[in-house]
Amino acid sequence: MDYKNKEDICAHLGDDYSRFLGAIVPPIFQTTLFTNTDKHGYVYTRVSNPTTEIVEGKIAALEEGEAAKCFSSGMAAISAAIMRAVRTGSHVICPITVYGGTKHFLTDYLPRFQVETTFVPGDSIEDFERAIRPNTHLIYLESPSSNLFALQDLQALAQLARERGITTIADNTWATPLYQNPLALGIDMVVHSASKYLGGHSDVTAGAAAGKSSIMNELAGQERQLYGAVMDPHSSWLLLRGIRTLPVRMSQHQESAMKAARFLEAHPKVERVFYPGLPSHPQYDLGLKQMTGYTGLLSFMPIGRPERIIEAVKSMRYFQFGPSWGGFESLVMTYGMGASKEETDRMGIPGGLVRISVGLEHAESLLEDLEHALSKI
Repeated sequence: MDYKNKEDICAHLGDDYSRFLGAIVPPIFQTTLFTNTDKHGYVYTRVSNPTTEIVEGKIAALEEGEAAKCFSSGMAAISAAIMRAVRTGSHVICPITVYGGTKHFLTDYLPRFQVETTFVPGDSIEDFERAIRPNTHLIYLESPSSNLFALQDLQALAQLARERGITTIADNTWATPLYQNPLALGIDMVVHSASKYLGGHSDVTAGAAAGKSSIMNELAGQERQLYGAVMDPHSSWLLLRGIRTLPVRMSQHQESAMKAARFLEAHPKVERVFYPGLPSHPQYDLGLKQMTGYTGLLSFMPIGRPERIIEAVKSMRYFQFGPSWGGFESLVMTYGMGASKEETDRMGIPGGLVRISVGLEHAESLLEDLEHALSKI
């Protein structure tokens, strides 16, 4: 069946009931190998697995791509996609506020292959255009970017890169395929930390990449297979379960996060809020152009001494202090709190930043928790 909307893709695409004895939930093919390969084409789970293929089909359709491949973690997908795009002596351009793991890979691992990276603010296409060199082989994007949620004009950058023969990769973890489709805007590859919203329950570590079939087949046959970064069948099944509820979860994340962002923006103890869904965001119009919705991760700058802010944050009842995001639970982290200006400049963030992941609890309970914390500063 040809599913026309994303809700139906999440719920039903690839669930071949006749193939799986009418089971409404496809089985977990918890096996390392397959025999009688000539009858079905499967050999070894490190290469392919029926459970994993179902979730890959859903992600490809959601991203409006030809194919998708799943990985054992978000960083596995990110590093594999980057390695597919570069070679010895390559140059990469990337926004300075990119996810820390990606930045670590670009700055500390790739130089052993003489691959250099230039980090740019990324707010304008001119930032990237000025940074291009003859050996620039990759423009790596993350829109919205980590912690400050700055946007890049994906369509304009895809065109700029295509004209110069440069590969583009976009991390679409924040927006999810429901609210942004970089491939449709001309980007070559999309990557996800599927541990976040796609999984949605904080119980699976997973990654995904999507793009043209030719690129994805090469990625699976080379980087994924040779590095052994394949997703195991049980994780695939958990991710499949998470994707089924993605539309309803994201609707709630968006609604509650918008309330939290507006509450914080109006609060006298908050200096600034970073959230693309607010009209005050400097790139709000660009967001309207390339996104259809907003999710539950945002940050803000409280007014107060670092030690009091940390104390207040750790007193929160619903927002648990911890990393990651995108699950059902609300989380809070402090970034650069008390750090030197040199350290915060390296991270590309202002000192004293507080990031919250708005979960699926009752919105009023979360607002009360924020008020409780701010009252202690």
